[in-house]
Amino acid sequence: MNKNIAVLAGDGIGPEVVDQGLKAVRAIAKKCGHTFHFEEGIMGACAIDQTGNPYPDKTHELCMRSDAVLFGAIGHPRFDHDPTAKVRPEQGLLAMRKKLGLYANIRPISTFSSLLHKSPLKTELVEGADFVVIRELTGGIYFGEPRGRSENGNVAFDSCVYSKEEIIRVTRLAFEYARKRRNKVTAVDKANILATSRLWRETVQALHAAEYSDVELEFLYVDNAAMQIVTWPKRFDVIVTENLFGDILTDEASVITGSMGLLPSASIGVHTSVFEPIHGSYPQAAGKNIANPLGTILSAALMFEYAFGADKEAGLIREACVASMAAGMVTEDISEAGKAHSTSEVGDWIADYILKHYDGCSGGQYRQR
Repeated sequence: MNKNIAVLAGDGIGPEVVDQGLKAVRAIAKKCGHTFHFEEGIMGACAIDQTGNPYPDKTHELCMRSDAVLFGAIGHPRFDHDPTAKVRPEQGLLAMRKKLGLYANIRPISTFSSLLHKSPLKTELVEGADFVVIRELTGGIYFGEPRGRSENGNVAFDSCVYSKEEIIRVTRLAFEYARKRRNKVTAVDKANILATSRLWRETVQALHAAEYSDVELEFLYVDNAAMQIVTWPKRFDVIVTENLFGDILTDEASVITGSMGLLPSASIGVHTSVFEPIHGSYPQAAGKNIANPLGTILSAALMFEYAFGADKEAGLIREACVASMAAGMVTEDISEAGKAHSTSEVGDWIADYILKHYDGCSGGQYRQR
């Protein structure tokens, strides 16, 4: 395997956690005889500082010519506290999704036996929870036009827009994913209020009847879904929803595992796929070597699975992460009192585990080039 990986570390803790993800990737390369070429690009607040653009053209070109993108996080407090800023790091994230055609974000939510006590929810509620949220990523209110403010500045407006084509492609992905799991899809909307949600429901129903009647389908209003995620998370298999609802629900679901720092994601679509943890830039921890790198390392596992079709390599990375949690080799957000390890120590431990636990790579045909 010979692959080109774009590395966009971004802001805050992004560079620190991405470094740990790369340690795991390099360990896989060493054990399996793969070759990976890494090229760095800038994005977010650091890109604004250097170029004035949160997603520079050179970064986009890098992503387009790469086989996958490993991405950290973006954001900086000076933008968070300035609602009048004309250019913001988050605009870079939206631009990347739009230009790369990343129409679906896949976020697996599952618990780890060694960390059940870290969840704010009761153990009997979260033990065995295992579901996937598939979020539409390039439509809805985040991209709707028109948007703006009135001339006197006292009124602001955003528009939420969806087409049937956008809904069909992400819902088809959800149905296909469910067929590989427990064969159930929960479509989340607000069809009792929103016209776009009624289009979603109508379109999902039609697609289900025409092509996926073998898959169990249910609909939940988003407020009900939010309640049931924290009261009965084990009822879910695959959730599919629009952009804004998916953004909020996946952050809510992250508490099931015990820390937002544990969750990976894959954004897939027309061009190069992007793999990133769901947490933000956490600027308060930047440079302190205390951030949880597991979300990024698990995102690297998703990269092997989705971008490279290397399931064994993905499985080994996940196994190493689970082993690190069981061994107490974790950062302060999920550690026991007085037993926290640094970001880099966790990354080193996982890379070392990969090097020591090897039972063959995908296909068995790859050699170092």
